[in-house]
This record gives sequence, structure tokens and C-alpha cells, in this order.
Amino acid sequence: MSRRAATWLAWSLWAVFVGVQVVTMLLIATGQGDLEELLSVVTVGYVTVGALVASRRPDNAVGWLLVAIGIGFTLSAFGAVYVSGRSSPAWLPIASFAAWSLPVWIVLAAGFLPLVFPDGRLVSPRWRPPVIWLGVAAPVLSIIGAAFKPGRLELSEPVQNPLGVSGPAADLVAVSALVGNALIALFCVLAVLSLAFRFHRSRGIERQQLKWFAYAGLVTFAGLALNMIRVLFPDDWREPVGAVGWFTFTIAIAIGLPVAVGIAILQHRLFDIDLVINRTLVYGALTILLAASYLGLVLLFQLVLNPFTEQSDLAVAGSTLAVAALFRPLRTRIQRAVNRRFFRQRYDATHTLEAFGARLRDQLDLEEVGDDLRRVALAAMQPAHVSLWLRSSP
Repeated sequence: MSRRAATWLAWSLWAVFVGVQVVTMLLIATGQGDLEELLSVVTVGYVTVGALVASRRPDNAVGWLLVAIGIGFTLSAFGAVYVSGRSSPAWLPIASFAAWSLPVWIVLAAGFLPLVFPDGRLVSPRWRPPVIWLGVAAPVLSIIGAAFKPGRLELSEPVQNPLGVSGPAADLVAVSALVGNALIALFCVLAVLSLAFRFHRSRGIERQQLKWFAYAGLVTFAGLALNMIRVLFPDDWREPVGAVGWFTFTIAIAIGLPVAVGIAILQHRLFDIDLVINRTLVYGALTILLAASYLGLVLLFQLVLNPFTEQSDLAVAGSTLAVAALFRPLRTRIQRAVNRRFFRQRYDATHTLEAFGARLRDQLDLEEVGDDLRRVALAAMQPAHVSLWLRSSP
């Protein structure tokens, strides 16, 4: 496909996405469906970044996958809203589509996207026959299980499945759904393993691209894990933790992931990922330690001051001042620990330059300074060759 044709197709699909979103909003405004279906608008990042990547890199499947993920999700949301109007034309087929389309965009987002990122090809040709067939067969089996399942469709509206079967066929349909869901999980695991294998053997630009994708994926998973704390352990103090997790998950999956993919593919500010990871590790650890220190100090001050006063304002004020005093030294220590553990090359280079600066103050021989400078350049920058040119005195 030519770049001009790809550009026209990509932005035409983007226009289709916008049109479906507008119709969905209008239906909700007239009283059809649930407000939660408006969440499909968050996939605008996928379609926009996908259209941008597809128009500039038409041979890269990642852009087209992003477009397909966004359109698939919004079509599913549109179907769920549309079926609430029983008098709408063709509402029953659309209800069926909305009920069983979920496995499709899940396989695209959690399976095929990490499987072909960042160049749009599999990590090895040997993966093509088994993995591709698995990625196709898994959602097909799951869709068969949802399409012919007897009873109600999995929608907010009480819609009976017109294709539901009974008797022995219903047992086969249930097995098909179970096997399909298991294969979808296996396919997603293989996609993650493929990404890890690709990262292990990557170098240079490809490694930076994979870092962007892995960073967005880990932040998304961390937000989901925090939200699961609220679901699994309902309690007052866990509610704000779960809220933070849900907010992080929503922002990361709706904005962070497509933006990270766009930066990686289009290579805009690609090498900033090391700084982003560094700051995330430092300030994430700093936030956790300061929060734990604050809670511990509040409890300690309350125990100490309880015989003298029943008010907790003094304990809170003392804890706040103590945490504020801890901020700068704790951040410095965490920064050094992160650099030493995760950015060892930069850490060693910094120490080499600091040691050279200390020696330079006491060095008077120009030849020794030149030799020392060459050794430092080799140790810090690791170039293939080092030459030092000294301007002669006039």
C-alpha cells in the first residue's frame, strides 16, 4: 500500500471512530444505555496514535492494530447502548455482536500488539504458524461459546440470546467458551514472553522502543494491582489506595500506552525513557517511604503525647515537619541507590568524572593531565578510539 493510500485509509477510519462516538453520545443523551459506556471515548488515543503511525509507517502493523483496538472497543460500546432501544432497526443482531465482541479486541490489545511491537513483525519466523493460529483460534472458540450460549446475553439490558442452544449442544458450547478463554490467556502469556525475548536480544533504538512499551505496561499493571486491593480487601483505609490504583490504571491504559507506542514508533524524544524510568523509581520509592514515615511518626507522637494532651494536632504538625526535613536527604540517598542498581554505567561514569575533577586540582604536569583525560574518556564514554589535541603556544 502506498503512503498516500495508507494516509487516506487511516484517517478515514479515524473519522468513522469519531462518528460512532458522536452517535453513542447522542443515544446516551436521549436516555438510552448507561453512562459507563461513555468510557469508550478513552480509546480516542489509540485511534489517533494508530492513524498517525499508520499514515507515516504504513508497513508497520502496530499502527493498524491500534486503530482496530479503538474501533472494536467503541463499536462494542455503541452496540450496548443501541440495544436498549428495542424498537431500533436490527437491534437483535447488534446486541449479539456487542455481547461476543469482547474477546476480539482483548486479543488484539493484550496479544497481537505486544507480539509484533515495535517493527510490526514476529520476533522469529518460527513463531508464525503456532502463535498466529492460536491467536485466531482462541477468540473464535470464545465467540462460539458466547454466541450460542443459552439464556441472557452478557449485556446490561435483559436480552435473550436468539442463537442459544440447549441439550448436549449447550454443553459443547460451554466447553468451547472455557477452552477459548484459556487459550486467550495462553496467547497473551506467549505475547509477553515474546516481548521479553525481544528485549533480551535488542540493542540501540529497538531497546529504547521496548522500554517505552514496557514502562507503560508496568504502570498499567501496577494501577490494576492497587485497584485489586480495594476489591479483594474492602476496608476504609484501602479505599483511597484502590481509588489511586483505578485512576492510575485508567490514565495509563487510555493515554499512557498509546502515547508510549507513538513515541517509540515515531522515535520522538525516544531516549528520554531512561530519565522517565529513573524519576519514576526515585519518586515512587520516595512517596512510599515518606508516607510510611508520616504514618509511623503520627502514631509514635500520639503515644508519647497522649498522657499530656488528647488532641492529635501536635502529633500531625510534628510528623509533617519531620517528613519535610527528611525529603531532601532521603531523595538523595534513593537517587544514588537507583543509579547504582539500575543505571550502573551512568553511575560509574559520574564517579569517574568526579574523581578526575578532584585529581585535576592537584595536577600540574600537562602530559599527565592528557593521559589521565584519555583514560577517563575511555572509562566513562567507552569510545572506539580517543585522540587528544593540544593547541601549541603562540
